[in-house]
Amino acid sequence: MGIVARHEGKIAIRVEGLHKSFGDNHVLKGIDLDFPVGTTTVILGGSGSGKSVLMKHLIGLLDPDEGRVLVEGQDLAELSGHDLSLFRMRFGMVFQWAALFDSMTVGENVSFPLREHHRDMGEEEIKRRVAARLDLFGLAGTEEKSPAELSGGMRKRVGLARATIMEPRIVLYDEPTTGLDPITTESVDEMIIRAKEKLNATSVVISHDVGSAFHVADYIAFLYGGEIVAYGPPAEVRKSSHEFVSQFLATWFART
Repeated sequence: MGIVARHEGKIAIRVEGLHKSFGDNHVLKGIDLDFPVGTTTVILGGSGSGKSVLMKHLIGLLDPDEGRVLVEGQDLAELSGHDLSLFRMRFGMVFQWAALFDSMTVGENVSFPLREHHRDMGEEEIKRRVAARLDLFGLAGTEEKSPAELSGGMRKRVGLARATIMEPRIVLYDEPTTGLDPITTESVDEMIIRAKEKLNATSVVISHDVGSAFHVADYIAFLYGGEIVAYGPPAEVRKSSHEFVSQFLATWFART
């Protein structure tokens, strides 16, 4: 039986009794999890634990077999088509490999959502917003650079600038530190912390990186066997008596 992770106060996302199967593979087995407004929650777990499947439910890319996902009180299963597309504008998504358009400059990448969704916005206003967002993440003056000219950490920051240019209330990060060296990983962690502080956004991070999780999280939800088996602030999760969680964490901390 998994942990029920509930909070008082304002909740950005509430997951209630979420089950999802693909054929005989029961991936999520009754997830009950709150994401409080203005906090960073890291969903931590090993490969194949269901982290990505859970994230896809949070933005309505998958429908639950049982249970529901409420975003700011709205049941996502009740939305479809154009209404769901409009609702998703409340989210910003930072992809695992940044997913920048290589044929576009940094400025064009960051301005892409504005041009798609605010077609009446003037060119000067677009440039002003792009410059301000790049400056926020330490990328001032990079508008004319191509993604190929950037380091891995800079590409991540451009991805975050693009994900937040529409002022989303919720930012999702998919394995943001995968494939990065320790110094770049630290800079990406600081980027996530800075985004929460400067944008007052609710952040959800999918990760298997223990060090990063303990650095950025207000709360960690440890996913194992399709259930939340440990939950709480990082210091509390570190004391978990669950066998897999304690093994998983001990292996990482033994290397550091």
